[in-house]
This record gives sequence, C-alpha cells and structure tokens, in this order.
Amino acid sequence: MRKTGPILIVVIGILALIVDFYPRLTVPGPDGSSRRIETKLGLDLEGGQRVEYIVRPIEDRTPEPADLSIIRDIIERRVNESGVAEPVVTTQGTDRIVVELPGVDDPEAVRRLVGQTGRLDFVPIPPAETPPLDGARIDLEKWPPLFSGDQVQSATIGSDATGRRAVDFILRSGSATSGAELFAAHTRANIGRYFAITLDGVVISAPRIQNEIPTGQVQITSGGGAGFPLQEAENLVTVLRFGSLPFPVEEISAENISATLGREFLDRSLIAGAIGVLLVIIFMIVHYRLPGVVAAGALVYYGLVVLAIFRLIPVTLTLAGIAGFVLSVGMAVDANILIFERSKEELRLGKSLPAAIEAGFGRAWNSILDSNVSSLITATILFLFGSSVIKGFALVLIIGVLISMFSAITVTRTILRVIVNQDWARKARLYGVAESEFVARPTGRGALRGEARGRV
Repeated sequence: MRKTGPILIVVIGILALIVDFYPRLTVPGPDGSSRRIETKLGLDLEGGQRVEYIVRPIEDRTPEPADLSIIRDIIERRVNESGVAEPVVTTQGTDRIVVELPGVDDPEAVRRLVGQTGRLDFVPIPPAETPPLDGARIDLEKWPPLFSGDQVQSATIGSDATGRRAVDFILRSGSATSGAELFAAHTRANIGRYFAITLDGVVISAPRIQNEIPTGQVQITSGGGAGFPLQEAENLVTVLRFGSLPFPVEEISAENISATLGREFLDRSLIAGAIGVLLVIIFMIVHYRLPGVVAAGALVYYGLVVLAIFRLIPVTLTLAGIAGFVLSVGMAVDANILIFERSKEELRLGKSLPAAIEAGFGRAWNSILDSNVSSLITATILFLFGSSVIKGFALVLIIGVLISMFSAITVTRTILRVIVNQDWARKARLYGVAESEFVARPTGRGALRGEARGRV
C-alpha cells in the first residue's frame, strides 16, 4: 500500500478534477444512451416543475384522507423509480395532490408516469387474436381481465436461467380467487398463448406463456441477447409495483417554479459555509502547524472527490444535502485532530518522528472507525425510512463519511510519510510541540527523536 497509495491518490485526484471541471463530459446511461455529467440541484436551489392533480370519486365512493395519503405515497414512489431525485409530493385539501419535480431532463415523461393512474389488469389474449404490441389499447369489455394489479405482491428485476435480465413478480395466494390460483389454472390450460399486462387498457407488456406457473412466482423474459434493456425492465417493475391507485387522478395544472429559497439566500448560505470551512482550515494550520497544512490539503482533495461522486451518481443537492456535506467535513477534520493529538503524545514520549506519526494513526484508528460506523448506521436508517428530503441529507452524509475516512487516513498519512523524510521537516515546532520539551537528535535517516525532560 505504501507504494501504490500515492499513485492511487494521484489517479483519483486527476479523475475527480476531470469530472468536476470538464464541461462536456458524458457517461453511459442505464438505458444505453449517454448522459451529461452535471451538478443537479433541488427545488429549493434550482426550481423545476409543479404539477397539480385532482382525485376523482368512483361510483358512490369519495376519497378520504387515508386514500389521499395512499395516492400520495404511490405517486412519490413512481416518481422516485423514474429517476427523479427528491421530488416533493404533498396533499392539499380533500382531493388535491401536488407534485414538484426538481430540474428534470424530461418533465413530460415523468408527468406521463404519474398520470398513469387507473387500473392495472392481467388480460388473457384469445387464441385467434394476434398478440397486441406494447402501447396498443385494447377493449377490456371484449377481453375481460383475469385479475387486477392488486394481486401483485412484489416485483423486482431478476435474471433467467441463462443470466439474461428478466422481470420477476409474485402474485398473492390464499384463496380460490387470488391471483396465484387464477393464474395457475389459466397457464395450465393456455401454454403457448399470450396474455397482456395493461394499465388503463394500454398494453405495457404482452408475454407468451411458456409453461404452467403453479406457485404465483412469475418471470417475464425478453428475446434479446441480454434480455430486457435495463430501462424497459425498470419501467415494467414500476408499473407492476405502483400501477394501481385506489382512485383515478386527473392533471389540472402544470407550471415551472423558481427556486424556493431564492438566489440571495443561496448565495448567503454558500458564503457562510465557505467561511466556516476557512475558519476550520485556519484553526488546523495555527494549532497543528505542518500537519494542519497537510490536513487542509486533504480537505480540499476530499471536497473535489465528493463533488465528482455527486455529479457521477448523480445526487440532487438541496440545502439539507449541503448541510450533510458540511457535517461530513467536520467529521473529516475531527479524525485528523484525533490522529495529530496522538502523534504529539508519541513525540513527547520520545519516539522518532516517523514512528510517532505511524503510532498516531494506529492508536486513533479504533476511535475514528467507531465514530464513523455509528454515523453510517444512523444515516442509513434515515435513508431507508425518511422522506425524500431526509433521504437526500442521509445519502450525502453517507458518501461524505466514507470519503472522509479515505482522505483523513490514506491521503493525510501518505503525504505525511513523504514529508517526515525531508530535512526541513524534522523540527518539533512544525508539529505543535515546544522545542524546550525535547532534546532532539538524529537517528537512522536523521529522523527526529526527543527525550522528555523531567518525566519518568
């Protein structure tokens, strides 16, 4: 690691600079197309699209608050599955759902996804009929559904026996009219025929029944060389999981919205954050001298790498996300403080400078690891169970903590290992230790050693 560490640090740094500052860099998207690398900002910082829906009653039923909450949750999951990060989905009054989407590339596609609101059905195709193409509309009165989407228990992307991408879903079971039992009987009698998965009568997929499916565990495969394209598989899973709403919804307005915080507020927040980081750097340099300078450099390196990761994923940055980033900066500095204080203690005990630095890192590692693991556990819980804004904060914090461990341990240690072997760096005062405490003498390659005066 001592030989490969500097090379790894330089390579990662160069790649981060390219990702951060090269203006026309693109990467392959999940559907095979190219995606431009850019910094994505949330509604509070950039603005986006605002779409308002009204929930319509069905027959003699009108939506209640619990129904509205279910619809809100389903729409939020749909939008999240479509790739839009940190949407804001809220209820208003007794029959309104408002969806706010930060800076999306294709707002029409997301609006179409949210607007797919009606009924998910599984429809047998009669033997004499040509299987309908995806996107075609069929007459559900002419071809009655076998069961509806409420019989889908779960859906995921999987793979078939040859490793090709497929879509797996499980049907509910437990009664004669449940999806698993109905589908078992239908597939037993209709091997080789087609059935359609429809949403509001529009065909989403029309697979062929290859064999009996007695357990309700269904797999849809594609004839392509690698199976389903990733984007197509994700869209089908999204429809299967979140296709049905308890009430139909209708779009009544759509408009562009500006940043909720305003440009002036954003500028002040960024200035405040920059001042805070600058004060931390000044403190580290004044108090820890040469190691503080190294820590400041590692902090800049950390910021470049984290920004590159944000742009690559991409992470949608909101003010809460920026707060998570600043918090992770503080944790990175905290790790360096533990290391440098341990190193100073080792110097006062009379160890050579290289040995004191290594001992400082070694003795501080357990404390750093415990602290960061605790933060990662907390952030993971927030990410799994929090709202969209909380998820953004947690994701930024998780990335920041992981990269801060790399910068505080690997980057800082590698730089210090190089520096302590330089003649000009073998002075106690450069490490925040008073010269009067030591009797310095060269050993080995001239490394600093000291004996504490007046100590046992």
